[in-house]
Amino acid sequence: MKRGALVFAAILVVMGLATLEIVVGSAHIPLPGIMRALRSGPTGHDFITKIVWSIRVPRCLLAFLTGATLASAGALLQASTRNPLADPFLFGLSSGAATGAVAMLVFAGDILGVWTSAIGAAAGALLATIGLLLLISATATGRSRIQNERVLLSGLAISFIFSTLTNLMIFWGDRNTAQSILFWTMGSFASARWLSLPVALAGLLLVLTYGWHARRGLDALMAGEETARSLGIDTRRMRMTVLSVCAFSTAMTVSLCGPVAFIGLIVPHMARQMCGASLYRSYGWTPALGGILAMLADLVSKCLLPSQEIPVGIVISALGAGFLIALMVRKTA
Repeated sequence: MKRGALVFAAILVVMGLATLEIVVGSAHIPLPGIMRALRSGPTGHDFITKIVWSIRVPRCLLAFLTGATLASAGALLQASTRNPLADPFLFGLSSGAATGAVAMLVFAGDILGVWTSAIGAAAGALLATIGLLLLISATATGRSRIQNERVLLSGLAISFIFSTLTNLMIFWGDRNTAQSILFWTMGSFASARWLSLPVALAGLLLVLTYGWHARRGLDALMAGEETARSLGIDTRRMRMTVLSVCAFSTAMTVSLCGPVAFIGLIVPHMARQMCGASLYRSYGWTPALGGILAMLADLVSKCLLPSQEIPVGIVISALGAGFLIALMVRKTA
């Protein structure tokens, strides 16, 4: 299929999913009412207009921005570590964000309203990022290069530490906050508001800007350490920069919707299947595919049960498990 046809097909898919995201929800609204609300704009004061413009449209946009950010970060991490299983959540960011959100809910209650968990999650993800960078730096003595195994093990260690802290705080907290804490830690776009979208957009712009600037260098790094060094690339510095950029962009996303795993793992493989292994060719498609996957998962989470919405993280985890099984079968075939 030609590039123009692919772009047109992707636009149609995004528009179709966005329409379904706005139409489908816990409150049944006839399609003519939704169309009138969209035409009238966000300034309307009727009930349907408020639901459409204050809840469903921001949720749709947050889902797309989240998927695009996590997929782009996953592509950079897989390229820089040369590990097809690298994922933004492998480095403990989701555990750090969950710890921060739980700490705010347990010790501060709902003091800041809808921003309580968001602020706590951002702080927790930032602490996880700092801890990961310090641990990697502490174990990379002298002029030794940053090995893939060291990065992965450091991420697992940070993840285990913050997961332990989260479980301890849930154990100490009262039962009234248990349900909201559990729902948040599974990932959800339900708390999307217009005020939170600039944060998500900033995370996407951060990872896209760096990825577009560094894509040729990362392609050289994927070809091997010696190849990259022969081209004058400081591989240690590039990996540290990739890790920092992906960590901070993921933190911005996780602070708004909780940990949504596996998007950064699945989507880069899909993009490489479409465009080849080169990051230079596939990186432009990665955010679009990530946004589509996140919107699709959010739509499924709203439709799977007739009278109840399930966390989108459950849907993504199911897809991720199936993807890993398929990947292992393909590798052994």
